[in-house]
Amino acid sequence: MQYWGKLAGTVAGLATGRPWLALIGLILGHQFDRGFGTPFGWRNSARESGHLDNVPESFIRALFQTMGHVAKSDGRVSEDEIRAARVIMHRLGLGPGQIRDAIDWFDEGKKSAFPVDETVRRLRRECAGHGEQRALFVRLLLEVSLSKRSIDRRERAAIWAVCSQLGIGRVELAQLEALLRAQQGFRRSPAGNADAERVRRAYALLGVSHLSTNAEIKQAYRRLMNRNHPDKLVGNEADVATMAAAQKRTREIRGAYDMLKSRRRIR
Repeated sequence: MQYWGKLAGTVAGLATGRPWLALIGLILGHQFDRGFGTPFGWRNSARESGHLDNVPESFIRALFQTMGHVAKSDGRVSEDEIRAARVIMHRLGLGPGQIRDAIDWFDEGKKSAFPVDETVRRLRRECAGHGEQRALFVRLLLEVSLSKRSIDRRERAAIWAVCSQLGIGRVELAQLEALLRAQQGFRRSPAGNADAERVRRAYALLGVSHLSTNAEIKQAYRRLMNRNHPDKLVGNEADVATMAAAQKRTREIRGAYDMLKSRRRIR
């Protein structure tokens, strides 16, 4: 049974302080849970953090080229869109060289002569039989567009043109946008703020940031565990208080890593 849509929609509605909006959120969430159980894999994509294993380079190239095209379609790429695109690069686990490539591809997509229709048609052929990749593609495009206060009609037209090429209908697109907006509402609510603070503390405890790659986070975790593990103190005849402090520190480090591992799907 799928319930994430109903949960996100209801919480977002309650965050407004208006019960009737919570009811609307519940209804939208229910439609999401039902409607996204399709061959395109919306349901799986909606609950992921934005990372898929073994995503080919051709997917990444098409994603950031199309992202640049959509962002530029209203005449200007905003700072919010640039930040959102950079966050997605890190969520996808791209390394430094891949990030440089992604930035170049984003810039290619901004050019007026960029062949977006051909690019998306090629992607659809390559993703044949992998509906979850098409779903992820549209989700990430929408996340960048929704990073701004509003979506210009020209940008909406560009997004819809991409969806048409991928064989994704208006109902599915509207449901995905509704869920993403509900998630935004949750993040801005008191509960969402508390959750964000827990995530910030986890990054700080490991000495990394949300822009760090998954490999960097894993390396930081291993380094801290190696440095702070109580077993390191056994041969030094540490007293009870020192051992207890080391055990507490180790639990905190492991808890922070487990949170980020789950959120970012670190393997």
